[in-house]
Amino acid sequence: MLCGIDLTVLHVAVPSMSRDLQPSAAQLLWIVDVYSLALAALLVTCGTLGDRIGRRRMVLSGFAAFGLASAACAFATSTGQLIAARAALGVAAAMIMASTVAIIRVVFTDDRERALAIGVWTAAHSVGATIGPLLGGLVAEKWGWGAVFLVNVPVIVVILAVGARVIPESKNPVPRRWDLASVALSVTGLAGVVYALKQAGEHAGVNTAILVTALGGAALLYAFVHRQRRLAEPLLDFSLFNERRFTTATLCVIGCFGSYVALLFFLTQWLQQVGAYSPLLAGLSLMPLAAANAVGAVTAPWAANRWGNRKALTAALSLFALAYAAIAVVGDTARYDMLLLPLLAAGYGAGIVMTLGADAIMSAAEPDRSGEAAAIQETSFELGAGLGVAVLGTVLTIVYRTSLPPVSGLSTGERAHAEESFTAAEDVTAHLPSPTADAVLHSARQAYDHGFTAVAVIAAAGLTATALLAAVLLRPREEGQHAIGR
Repeated sequence: MLCGIDLTVLHVAVPSMSRDLQPSAAQLLWIVDVYSLALAALLVTCGTLGDRIGRRRMVLSGFAAFGLASAACAFATSTGQLIAARAALGVAAAMIMASTVAIIRVVFTDDRERALAIGVWTAAHSVGATIGPLLGGLVAEKWGWGAVFLVNVPVIVVILAVGARVIPESKNPVPRRWDLASVALSVTGLAGVVYALKQAGEHAGVNTAILVTALGGAALLYAFVHRQRRLAEPLLDFSLFNERRFTTATLCVIGCFGSYVALLFFLTQWLQQVGAYSPLLAGLSLMPLAAANAVGAVTAPWAANRWGNRKALTAALSLFALAYAAIAVVGDTARYDMLLLPLLAAGYGAGIVMTLGADAIMSAAEPDRSGEAAAIQETSFELGAGLGVAVLGTVLTIVYRTSLPPVSGLSTGERAHAEESFTAAEDVTAHLPSPTADAVLHSARQAYDHGFTAVAVIAAAGLTATALLAAVLLRPREEGQHAIGR
């Protein structure tokens, strides 16, 4: 739950944090999603390392590092410090998440108990991600943005004290080889591609340096995949992707969870920056989305039993896409009553997809490869979260910059600063006469509104394409197979 909360807890605190640290548009995206990208890049690595050194040792070390990184985030005084601390938080979360699943498999030897335990573990992460904005709003409004990280520290102290007594130590008697070269290729390749993406958004275009960085990152990722296919004991077994249903289910999870986390993030910014919502009110406004998501997750097995995995997944993805399109059409923060139904539909559809998509990944793999499938399943959730914010955030930045209307009375430097982000535009108004300041804020709100609408339209199109993939490719092995495999 802590790992899920930290995925989204900063979302409503972004405006106040931006006023203090004044990050650029690209730096802001790094602050938000370097956590999930670091987590995704190191999840499998930490699982393999925990098998070697001991899972109890790994998880307790992860919690200790999580507490220290949380404190470092809370007291960061510059953008660079916060990005580094958030990256460390992601590394610690990878240590925790990889180890907890392995410990569950060791502790619960009964199949039914283990299935329930893994279900509780999965639900805790989803619930954490969903309540993160509300918790962040409550804390940030009362104590400031840094306090959203300090709430972790007392919980970590209790976990360390109890965990040291109750968690049994376990290791893999024949651990897989830990391939450092594979780790380096995956982390640097992913970082290169995402860095190029963010720089393209900040510069509203592509230059030679950005293109070289993107191609270099892509080449490293290709080398990573090629190396995994040749190794006898790969870090990530890509042969699982030879199964059409496995690949399609993984794409469904990445697309859905990425769109869901992006909606949580950009909706909170839109409500606060365009609609002038307080952090607490913005967090409360997301609660219908969260409640519907929980209902979707709970009712997913019923939907699969009634219509089958493929039809239920396709319908849920289509519902999520339709909800995003409706949000784009409404496009008015003052009409929350009109946004309520699309938010409920988005949460319900996403809840079904996350549950059934994860189950489809597990059921598409052979039983003796369930551990490897679980690692890919967890990685797809975190990778989806990171890439969703990175890709859609780049879109929003480009649209904001290119659609910011001209305002008379602004110097070239002030105009350039206002184009960096909405917070930068607010910063510019501090030194302007009142009529000009009002005009700048109106223009910035209009440009951000256009950016949010573009994000909603692109996400709706992406989810529609994913729904089509699921409908065509996610066929069960037997046509009569309607129940989910959990």
